[in-house]
Order: sequence, then C-alpha cells, then structure tokens
Amino acid sequence: MRVRFWGTRGSIASAGPETQGYGGNTACVEVVGTDGTVLVLDAGTGIRPLGPSVSTELARIDILLSHLHMDHIQGLGFFGPMFRPGLEVHLWGPPSTTLDLRARLTRYLSPPLFPVRFRDLPSRLELHNAPGRPVRIGCFEVTSAMVIHPGPTVGYRISEGATTLAYLPDHEPALGAGGFPISPEWTSGHDLAAGADLLIHDAQYSAEERADRIGWGHSSAVEAARFAAQAGARRMAGFHHDPGHDDGAVDRLVAVAAEAAPGVEVFGAREGQALEV
Repeated sequence: MRVRFWGTRGSIASAGPETQGYGGNTACVEVVGTDGTVLVLDAGTGIRPLGPSVSTELARIDILLSHLHMDHIQGLGFFGPMFRPGLEVHLWGPPSTTLDLRARLTRYLSPPLFPVRFRDLPSRLELHNAPGRPVRIGCFEVTSAMVIHPGPTVGYRISEGATTLAYLPDHEPALGAGGFPISPEWTSGHDLAAGADLLIHDAQYSAEERADRIGWGHSSAVEAARFAAQAGARRMAGFHHDPGHDDGAVDRLVAVAAEAAPGVEVFGAREGQALEV
C-alpha cells in the first residue's frame, strides 16, 4: 500500500514559515491499495489539497473518520470529490448511543456554520458506523476499535495481504495516567497496533507538556514511541503535531522519542511525505 500525508497538525491549522517542514494542515492521510482502492483517513484541512489529485476515473472513495472534533472534519465541505455527480463517497465514523453519524456531521455541514447541506451534494453519499469487526473495502481489510480520547473516538487497522497500517491520531493509552500499563491487554489501542508495519500515532507533547495535560486524550512523543515498541510496530510516524510547535521543536521530540524505542524506526510525519508500507 502507498501512504501520503496531506495534513499532520493537531487541534488547529498552523501555517507559516516556522512550520513548513512538517506542515500546517490538520489530519488527513491518503492510503492507496495495489488495486487502486483509495482510503482517506480523517478530513482535516489537509483533505482540501488532496481533492484535485483524486482521479476523475475513480468510482468510489472511502473516508474513515477517527472522531468528529473540528480538526478532523473541517475539510469535508472543501473536498472537491464530494461535489462530483455519481461518485460513491462512503463516510465511516465512530458509533454513538445518542445521534447517528449523519445527524452529528450535519451540525457542521449546515448553516450557519457551512452553506452546503449533505442533501445538496451531488455525490452518492453513504454513511456507516466504523467497523468493529473486519470489513472488506476493495483490497483492504479494515477494522476499528474505540480508543481513549474524548469523542467517542476510534482507531483503525488497515491490512492488505501481509502488510498492516495502524492509525491512532488522537490517543492517550491510559486515560488520566502519566504513562500506560505494562500489560498490553490493559493498554488502549494495543490490538489495533500489534505488529503493524507502520503505526501513525499521536505524538503531540513533550514529556513536560504532557505532565500538565493528563486526561486530555493525547500522548507525548516518548509515550507514542514506547507504545509502538510495546505493540511490536516496525515503524512509527509521530503525528498530530502541536500547533504551537515549530519544525525545530518537532525535530527535538522525534529525536527523544527515537532514543526511547531503539527497536522502532521513529520519524515525524511531514505534510506531502509519501511512502510505501
């Protein structure tokens, strides 16, 4: 599978010369399978520049939302393919015991927050709860599980053959704790990340910042790397960079995280970066 990062920032877009290296757009990752299947992970501001690159020959595209915080959905209305007549757009998102996914997303995709309503879109839009059991989307097997982050929030595990990508963009492995349990079965998200070839994981904070933000639903870069090592992931892309961190700050966090997990290839996800998994 081929992965490209279109948005790597967390919380709010943060564009400027000091963030050019890692990028300022919020969460959006494109995953393309060997048969051409396209998955889009989250719909932050990074989904807007993705739009023009989507082939006009594509008949279906799937958008997998981890949760419905603004930095993960605010690009939806600016995603060009949503306005293509006849294109199948499948939106997946976390289940809720109160409102269905359409009702929750309509709070944003409707006046006064946005001028275009779901019903006005010419694409063929279908909404689904994120799959708690494996489902087949083209060449991919996709599953999800609830993870610790205010939400509700899910993480995703995406496999094609023997290759696996895990996506946990907003994640605190143990809610309200300064670390996470040694025992994997008590660690949020462990089964999603287990043995992944690439883990994309929340690495927003330094250890000092994290100490003041316990319970916020995010990880320090060191925690992310240790989580990757515990899960047996081969590579970890630090993600959801803090909007207040410039490129130098992210570089330093990545370096410290790499030292904490020498058996894992640790790097910071950069907007525009493409790689084979």
